[in-house]
Amino acid sequence: GPCREPVRVLSGPFDEQWLIPDQRLIDAPRPELWRVADDCQVFAVETAGEGPPLLATSLFPVLRTGRIRPLYRRPDAAEPNLAPGLSDHLAARLGLEVSPVDVLAWATAVARPAPEGLAVPLTGDPDAWQRGVALGRRMLWLMRRDGERPRLPGGRRPYVRAPLPSRPPALAYDRDEEALLLGEGRISPVPVEAWEFEAGGVRVLEAWFASRTDPAEPGTLEAIRPAAWPQPWTSELLELVTVLTLLAEARPLSEELAADVPSPVTAADLRAAGVLPVPSWSRRPASVLDAHEEGPEGQLALL
Repeated sequence: GPCREPVRVLSGPFDEQWLIPDQRLIDAPRPELWRVADDCQVFAVETAGEGPPLLATSLFPVLRTGRIRPLYRRPDAAEPNLAPGLSDHLAARLGLEVSPVDVLAWATAVARPAPEGLAVPLTGDPDAWQRGVALGRRMLWLMRRDGERPRLPGGRRPYVRAPLPSRPPALAYDRDEEALLLGEGRISPVPVEAWEFEAGGVRVLEAWFASRTDPAEPGTLEAIRPAAWPQPWTSELLELVTVLTLLAEARPLSEELAADVPSPVTAADLRAAGVLPVPSWSRRPASVLDAHEEGPEGQLALL
């Protein structure tokens, strides 16, 4: 059949790439996630190592840093992918309205690594909840953006100070000048916090550059790349530096909030409220597939 139009996906932490949504070209297509990917969806992605333990994206995530959880179990923001009764219990405890995005924002702000995955402490303190949700929504916006571009104050905005070569040979950092060096090209100011920002155990800027410049196996789709460094990559890099800088500024607030959560909502509280144990059906993907959605030779169309 005809080739589907490429779509934007999250291929690595903070790394957006193009993908042809055809399962014949994808080793692990995850149709249960494609079926709930729409303009309303937000995917939460667990990561390991240094950096934020939870990433969020509006794009379809194809990275393999950890478990991926959609905020909604069905298209059009239907059926939040939360423990049944959790939002109502928190709303009653806090005396506030609690939306699914509020819960995700709180989790983004306070999630911390735990032996079984991630731990998200909950609070019954309205002031702490509102501060955490506000911080988390800011972090969600920086991670997702959805076409908007965050900006740093005038004197701190990164600019291209020396033109980037057509094929930058390497990426380096000048700490004294706070400059990102791409061969003879130069971008500054780039705070050291942005350069050292890690996610999934790797430095984000180094991984982003490597995914575009490292040699690919000949004859593969990955080897089909622009012959020269395109201008959109420069714009994406400048935006990425801005995002990492702003997220690094939010980290101390996040760590402070997670370290001392007042009036904790305990597992015993959730069991008493009937939120725990979580029913087994809620841990499985909702069935959103219909027979007429199958493609040629029984293959399931992703979009």
